[in-house]
Amino acid sequence: MSADQRSWWRRWRWPIGIGALVLITEGVLRVGFGFCDAVLLRSDPHYEYIAQPSQDRHRFGRHIVYNSLSMRSEEPDSSAIIILGCGDSVINGGSLTDNDSLATTILSQRLTEAWGRKVQFLNIGTGSWGPDNCAAYLARTPLPEPRALVLVTSSHDAHDNMSFSGVVGTRKHFPDQQYTSAIVELVDRYVIPRFQKPENNHEELGINKGDEAFNSGFSSLARYAEQQHIPFLIYLHAERSEIKAGKYNRQGREIIQFAAQNNISLIKDLDHGARSEELRDNIHPDDAGQRRMAEILYSQLQDRSFLLQH
Repeated sequence: MSADQRSWWRRWRWPIGIGALVLITEGVLRVGFGFCDAVLLRSDPHYEYIAQPSQDRHRFGRHIVYNSLSMRSEEPDSSAIIILGCGDSVINGGSLTDNDSLATTILSQRLTEAWGRKVQFLNIGTGSWGPDNCAAYLARTPLPEPRALVLVTSSHDAHDNMSFSGVVGTRKHFPDQQYTSAIVELVDRYVIPRFQKPENNHEELGINKGDEAFNSGFSSLARYAEQQHIPFLIYLHAERSEIKAGKYNRQGREIIQFAAQNNISLIKDLDHGARSEELRDNIHPDDAGQRRMAEILYSQLQDRSFLLQH
């Protein structure tokens, strides 16, 4: 190497090295972890927000698919037995649950095998939705004739009423477009918030936990099921604090009371071996939790007797 070449290399080796490191890091974050491939949402005037339709994402090693109706399911098939599964991020699974690991996917497969006919347990859930979001979606979305309606809910949904506060595109967990850089997304969406947590743990998630009236969506979903002449089942998912206490909190007891007063079938997670080890955090089930939820619902649905109640 000539003297000029050595001089050039000494002058540029650090910028070249840093640039190469940035490019490698950017590639690893994109290809290995799915940065810049987040699930995108859109605002809606009737049910606040929902995942944008027809998405096929690979994020944190998971495959995440949404159909043209913004469900985490395949396209609805009018020739199949349709069961509507509604809820929030518990049933939706979020970016840390592969589509194949969802309770709704497992149920679709198992019920199809058990009944010898195609069954679709549709996944109509979005993070931080309440029952009123679900009811508004069903009221405005044409679907094949369903055979049953299942609401997966948690105690915190009892007063989680829609507020239309405009979270899409303004809060980091509700993106409407991709970041242009994976490194920027890592820093802006995950690193910085660890040092700037909101005072209210639910604030960034867009959940309203005020002392408002009992969520009207519970009654709206019950009316929807009655109008469709189909059975309505509520699955009351247990949060970590409730598993530790061995009982549902005040809001959970309100949901239990609502179901009893309205003669609605209710599955209480705490009665079926709910374990905190199956939660990724305080609320969300991991893959094992999704499988257990599928097993519990399968035992309720497998003999079709539930579907024949109406």
